[in-house]
Amino acid sequence: MTLRVIAGKAKGRKLKSVPGDTTRPVTDMVKEALFNILGRDVIESNWWDLFGGTGAIGIEALSRGATFIRFSDLNRLPVETIRGNLAACGFSQQAEVRRGDSLAMLRATPDRQFEYIYIAPPQYKEIWSQALKLLDANPGWLAATGEVIVQIHPREYKEIELVNLQKSDERKYGSTLLVFYDKA
Repeated sequence: MTLRVIAGKAKGRKLKSVPGDTTRPVTDMVKEALFNILGRDVIESNWWDLFGGTGAIGIEALSRGATFIRFSDLNRLPVETIRGNLAACGFSQQAEVRRGDSLAMLRATPDRQFEYIYIAPPQYKEIWSQALKLLDANPGWLAATGEVIVQIHPREYKEIELVNLQKSDERKYGSTLLVFYDKA
């Protein structure tokens, strides 16, 4: 699958994939749908792409006017891929790339707030629900109008008891489910 930026300042720029099969890049259809849902709210927003992979979601947000993206990923190859893709699109100055355990990062005291936190972890390992529960327990990561977006396979989804977050929407696109959570 050819990865590319589909709109905005870096429209048409090709993105490199992470070597191997450790990541599952988002399709253009899902990316287009996500950003159509968010609309102009992306402009001047701050994002945390928790399981950065190729960086495609955060880079698309920057291309569409987001101010800042933090990417985190546990592995060296995705981190190097994200840095290369940011440089190729001219967005290195608007991003921070951290290598480490995203779940451990979520447990830490928040050092900034984000309008969007994007969770697209390795599939079928319950990591998405762990991340969501950690954000629910540590909601200071989210701005007052912040939103958490989870990207998983539809078979992975289950209701989770939350205190500070509430599910606001879900959209299914083939084998991809986007679930949206707002501050309660």
